[in-house]
Amino acid sequence: MDGKKKNMFTLGVWTDNSLEYKAVSVFLVSLICGAGIVGNVMVILVVLTTKHMRTPTNCYLVSLAAADLMVLTAAGLPNISDALCGQWVYGYAGCLGITYFQYLGINASSCSITAFTVERYIAICHPIKAQFLCTLSRAKKIIMLVWALTSVYCVMWLFLSDTKTLVYDNVALLTCAYKVSRSHYLPIYFTDFAVFYVLPLMLATVLYGLIARILFLNPLPSDPKGGSKKWKREASQGGRMVGSSSSSSTTAVTKMLAVVVVLFALLWMPYRTLVVVNSFLGKPYLDTWFLLFCRLCIYLNSAINPVIYNAMSQKFRTAFKKLCHCGPQRTEKPTPAAI
Repeated sequence: MDGKKKNMFTLGVWTDNSLEYKAVSVFLVSLICGAGIVGNVMVILVVLTTKHMRTPTNCYLVSLAAADLMVLTAAGLPNISDALCGQWVYGYAGCLGITYFQYLGINASSCSITAFTVERYIAICHPIKAQFLCTLSRAKKIIMLVWALTSVYCVMWLFLSDTKTLVYDNVALLTCAYKVSRSHYLPIYFTDFAVFYVLPLMLATVLYGLIARILFLNPLPSDPKGGSKKWKREASQGGRMVGSSSSSSTTAVTKMLAVVVVLFALLWMPYRTLVVVNSFLGKPYLDTWFLLFCRLCIYLNSAINPVIYNAMSQKFRTAFKKLCHCGPQRTEKPTPAAI
């Protein structure tokens, strides 16, 4: 096993096939992934079907929701069959495709978080430039670029993944694993680790620090002369996000996005730490229950964002309620102070 590093997500064989492990794994993965899929689909629907929700920031949140959906379906759901069957059941093509979409979703979510962090920094720290930089059309172009670049970058996983037949207790079991040895895989992993985890978090730390200095040390005026009507008009035209003229609204949006970034850092930390530690160990630490914990943290990260939006955004909360009612609703003009 030392020369064949297992893919943590598309893992075909677990050493613990006890009934207890199967029950806990299937229940928790199904619960988190099911709730996450429903929540992220709702985020995409409310933004695409509600005109006043189509703002630059919300465009990045749609991109993040799409990436999270990819992680939950390509990384989470296959682990249910792994736990039940004890081996990989999707064949060679499934191994390549699922591995590709796993990493595409992971990397696209990281880039989407970086994109809305930069957008928030420009909107708050450089409000004049934000009038022509933080626009709906520019946000769409950036999102298309993010997905194009990550799609090309992740092509390498089509050449790094393969199915292997491993024998345990004289029983041949199929697994989806990495084709290369640990020594060859490490440079690839550390590049991925630096580009899609360390650098985004370092950038977010710096930018949110600058944002906090502006918001809390030099609060934005809640109603500058003539500014309120101007910003409302620009928001209605899709130029900037709704409510950017309000200090309370701007602060609330920024807090919500900062929470998303913090949870991304915390929930990915167990897995990232495990792989870094294993990179320096002769025999990797592959405790089954700890691996399950690491995977659940990743799935939770992809599932929890809609909950954050509902808890911290009045506009998202109202839009979710209207979507769940699925009936004719009374049209309400959004208030500028709402997120």
